[in-house]
Amino acid sequence: MLAYTYLAPGTFALREKPIPQLTHPRDAIVRVTLSSICTSDLHIKHGAVPRAVPGITLGHEMVGIVQETGRGVTHVRPGDRVAVNVETFCGECFFCRRGYVNNCTDPNGGWALGCRIDGGQAEYVRVPYADQGLSKIPDQVSDRQALFVGDLLSTGLWAADLSQAGPEDTVLLLGAGPTGICTLQCLLLRQPKQVIVCETNPQRRAFVKAHFPHVIVTEPESVLSLAQSVSGHGGADVVIEAAGGEDTFSLAWQCARPNATVVLVAMYDKAQLLPLPEMYGKNLIFKTGGVDACRCLELLSLIQEGKLDTTPLITHTFPLSRIQEAYDLFEQQRDGVIKVAIEGG
Repeated sequence: MLAYTYLAPGTFALREKPIPQLTHPRDAIVRVTLSSICTSDLHIKHGAVPRAVPGITLGHEMVGIVQETGRGVTHVRPGDRVAVNVETFCGECFFCRRGYVNNCTDPNGGWALGCRIDGGQAEYVRVPYADQGLSKIPDQVSDRQALFVGDLLSTGLWAADLSQAGPEDTVLLLGAGPTGICTLQCLLLRQPKQVIVCETNPQRRAFVKAHFPHVIVTEPESVLSLAQSVSGHGGADVVIEAAGGEDTFSLAWQCARPNATVVLVAMYDKAQLLPLPEMYGKNLIFKTGGVDACRCLELLSLIQEGKLDTTPLITHTFPLSRIQEAYDLFEQQRDGVIKVAIEGG
């Protein structure tokens, strides 16, 4: 089968690999019908994910059809259309039982697919702990509607929940990339008083204005003064940092009012400075980490009910045979790209 493979830092290539086989009773083999490229894949390319294993097949955003299951799998069966979870988790350890599936103690727990074990930018993928890692897609939900359930939308829902934003809150969201837009959609379900979105890219600002006309859109140069003036309390009640840019971490805490909550869902290329002397007295609450992606069925229900729709994020579609072109387009941010869908081989 064709599989897009991480060979070494800076080097990806489309390779022929054997179709994966079941290796454990709780495994499932899924024929990938649609996958996508994530910024995290670019982090692997540029050496910012040291735990990534050379030789693995990339990809952790995907949907497909179950082809085969191990004897221990009970929740899905061959023929089921499924969304694949970005996290691998056993469902039984200390952390899984508490919903902290990102910290599953299994050797492949957390983000494994496309990082430490073969992922889904391929014709087939083996999914460990399939009862936890696969969610059946309702008949009324298309593959394109479900594509981001296992990662981006899970991250958005997780971020919105961490924020605990309510109807009295002014929320500042830094970043209107794919993660930011998914976070925005989930955040709006909580009905905050007002939302400010800060984004450097003019095309992304236009996207937010077109799809979310009641949201305030601004640029980094004016966001601090805007957050302070709009909120009336010296800054936003909640700040969600979904950009991961050079200065966005410092911008996040500066735009927060005293005693605000700052949620960090961005993945950074390098360490960030926590200037405690400057921050002293603001009494900020920071929440951060990797997504606990264990509510995929809830997200699929919200999509089915028409409350979430991420299909406008898919601006380009390529066959697997042309995935290198898709990566070049996505990395260089050409032609107004937001997300690229990769059709199975």
